[in-house]
Amino acid sequence: MSRPLRIQYPGAWYHIMNRGRRREVIFPKKEDYLAFIEVLKEAVSLWNIKIAAYCLMPNHYHLLIQTPEGNLSRCMRHINGVYTQRYNRRNRHDGQLFRGRYKSILLDSDNYLTVLVRYIHRNPLRAKMVNRLEDYAWSSHNGYLSNSSKWNWLNKEVFLQLLTHDKSKRLREYREFIGKEDSEEIVSIFSRKNAPSILGTEKFGDWVKEKYSALLFKEEIPDSKELIPGREEIKLAVCREYKVDITSLYGIHRGIINEPRNVAIFLTRCLRRDSLKEIGKEFKVPNYSSVSSIIESMKVHLADNKKLKKQVDKIKRNLQLSHKQT
Repeated sequence: MSRPLRIQYPGAWYHIMNRGRRREVIFPKKEDYLAFIEVLKEAVSLWNIKIAAYCLMPNHYHLLIQTPEGNLSRCMRHINGVYTQRYNRRNRHDGQLFRGRYKSILLDSDNYLTVLVRYIHRNPLRAKMVNRLEDYAWSSHNGYLSNSSKWNWLNKEVFLQLLTHDKSKRLREYREFIGKEDSEEIVSIFSRKNAPSILGTEKFGDWVKEKYSALLFKEEIPDSKELIPGREEIKLAVCREYKVDITSLYGIHRGIINEPRNVAIFLTRCLRRDSLKEIGKEFKVPNYSSVSSIIESMKVHLADNKKLKKQVDKIKRNLQLSHKQT
């Protein structure tokens, strides 16, 4: 299974979610909820992150985080790792607590920060765990209603300023906003089995694509369906480089080495992570073992043939440039 794309930069906002392994409970007692909140406070201090909202549900959690230093992976490693250690020690357990790597969605904060604060805080209502949000102790909702210094670690200001600049009206504005139903768009997005890696306007998506598309060409970082080149894009880029017709990329002819086709197959695999079966169907190669042989052979040739490597690198750059212009 591929790892999710992580785009990190100073000032980025994320919606973070993680679940217990096999959807098991991760907060069985009051002490566990309190312990996780303490870990969040530590992370704010240690890693200079800003947490604008959180909600701890019995078997999962939601966080709304900003990373002024672009260090999401490091701080989340602390949050999940330290909580797991303390949970295991407190409950006399051992081993993995969470189902795996957390899910992060990079946010267009100008358009989605407010609605996500509401979505996160309203989780207990949607789950029918309470009738009033004030009755749920394990979210930051009550922190927004309180002036107590114990909530100083919570970054409420960035959200409240978006509601109104008049401090005397913020509590009323917040209550009115949080009392409204979640937008259908947000509910639809988070009801999907696979949520997007990026949530924002088309303009925001284009900005991310332009600034961070270079990540797509690193072998250690898998694709994101919002950013990877299409199969036709790859084929056309190869055809332009080799000055051949696209029909020459299809099928296998015994005894003939079809370098343009092999390059297209290799790039489809390494840039898109398509399955061998999908690639075979796309390029009219009769069985996946032949596709595998082509890919492995390309790896050998790229290591030995500087001219071929230069051509393949050029095609990658052209694909990257094409994404910046779309």
